[in-house]
Amino acid sequence: MLKDFSLSAVVAGLLAVFVGFAGPLAIVYQAAALANLTSNETASWIWAISIGSGLAGLWLSWRSKMPIITAWSTPGAALLIVSLPDLGLSQAIGAYCIAAATIIVLGATGVFDAFIKKIPPGIAGGLLAGVLLNFGLGIFTALPQNPGLVFGMLLGFLFAKRFAPRYAVAIAMVLGLVVAFAMGQLHVFNVDLVLVQPILTPPSFSIHAILSLALPLAVVTLVGQHMPGLAVLKTSGFQPPAKTIVVLTGFISLLFAPFGAHAINPSVVAASICTGAEAHDRPEQRYIAGIAAGLFYVVVGLFGGALAQLLGILPKTMIMALAGLALIGSIQNGLTNVIQHENHRDASVVTFLVAASGFQFLGLSAAFWSLMIGGLVYLIAQPRQNKTP
Repeated sequence: MLKDFSLSAVVAGLLAVFVGFAGPLAIVYQAAALANLTSNETASWIWAISIGSGLAGLWLSWRSKMPIITAWSTPGAALLIVSLPDLGLSQAIGAYCIAAATIIVLGATGVFDAFIKKIPPGIAGGLLAGVLLNFGLGIFTALPQNPGLVFGMLLGFLFAKRFAPRYAVAIAMVLGLVVAFAMGQLHVFNVDLVLVQPILTPPSFSIHAILSLALPLAVVTLVGQHMPGLAVLKTSGFQPPAKTIVVLTGFISLLFAPFGAHAINPSVVAASICTGAEAHDRPEQRYIAGIAAGLFYVVVGLFGGALAQLLGILPKTMIMALAGLALIGSIQNGLTNVIQHENHRDASVVTFLVAASGFQFLGLSAAFWSLMIGGLVYLIAQPRQNKTP
């Protein structure tokens, strides 16, 4: 590890955690508020998903020597906005346990691993590029709202890409902080660094909770997080151990469920920051970014009560621009795979369009439907394309 250590990989891990918390955490707070959770229960929830994500990613990155970033299920958190107020915390935690056990079984039997291996690279690339497209567009969405800050970050990023490409995102982040401070846009105040005291809530089980939350949570976590999360790694040239990832994250989810963690799984957006050349020009050394991200997750989780305060310091436009700049390389990798594989290009483009649309149907995300619709196009068009000279 000391031999493979690099500052760019550590910065990539820090950015991955930063971006991973910046948006999805708002969904957790919204669900907690609607369910009337106490501040201590909410802090315990954040502690559980942060520590669980950190430990899982730390172990997987170290063992596999790949930048495997884990996080909590964002579509799962969105599902809780509706379910948690209806069920209450105890029944919800029972549902978390059932969902985690279901994921462990599907992973241990190899069913999920076999399915992942059948996804063509172009379709995986289309899924990745489509999911991340709106983050890239966010650079230019934020530009008219805060032109001085965003244009300064963009300009710094472009010059750094030419002269110090490994540190381009880090330079953009530092430059953004300097410009925001100079423009008086940093809302600096005292942050209370108090260790979180996790709360153990005994689970309770009911048929209603299993049908309304446990099974949907398992489905959206597998298809909305594991599939695109593994696609990020595959698109970047890695061969992730899908079975190990599914089983371990399911076990971590089960272990931390009584403290409030709803689901731990491979990350999509955060992982995309750590899998490209920005983390390190040598792919075999990018796992340091995964280890760094795991450590940062653990540290943030320990002081989860201060997290919202820290995020409140930064302008939203800076977060949008930084996320977009950090993900340009991953979007490029995804689109490259879409174009390169001519024998299933139609299916790959359709997958990209569906994933980029962001539409939801039957409670399932665009990531799921992009695979289903893109896969259908692949099955219909592939025999004809194979016969074409």
